[in-house]
Amino acid sequence: MGTLTVWKFGSWDGANQAIGTLEGLAKDGVIRMHDAASVSWQPEQRRPRTRQLRSMTGPGAVGGMFWGLLFGTIFLGPLAGAAIGAATGALAGSLVDVGIDDDFIRSVRDEVTPGTSALFLLSSDEATDKIRHTFRATGLRARLIRSNLSDEQEAAIHELFTD
Repeated sequence: MGTLTVWKFGSWDGANQAIGTLEGLAKDGVIRMHDAASVSWQPEQRRPRTRQLRSMTGPGAVGGMFWGLLFGTIFLGPLAGAAIGAATGALAGSLVDVGIDDDFIRSVRDEVTPGTSALFLLSSDEATDKIRHTFRATGLRARLIRSNLSDEQEAAIHELFTD
């Protein structure tokens, strides 16, 4: 089973500080990281900055289109309204089919605000408690927003967003 995990940090650069920690946990085999992206929202900015951590390929990687759609739905959805268009709206609606529902979108939108940041992780075999403990040991405080994906939902994400 896959997990889409969102680690929210109380500072705009917390997610960037946590990237090395997360990659170290993956290298040590604590987690199997398929794909990841970060959101950093400086207090004076109108919108957050988003980026895929690195160009990931191979089994499990979903790529920039997935992250762009997810972040657009979370952070631009209320602003874009009808301007998004039918095709994008239909594609965004498919997020529900893969386990990313309105409650998840709303909770992330409410939590990740100016002055905060978040690390989005698509993984399997995740050890959430070990990640939390490691973040705390390095002085990072993170709040967890989590959505488990069934095998079918994870396969649907890959079908929709992989090349």
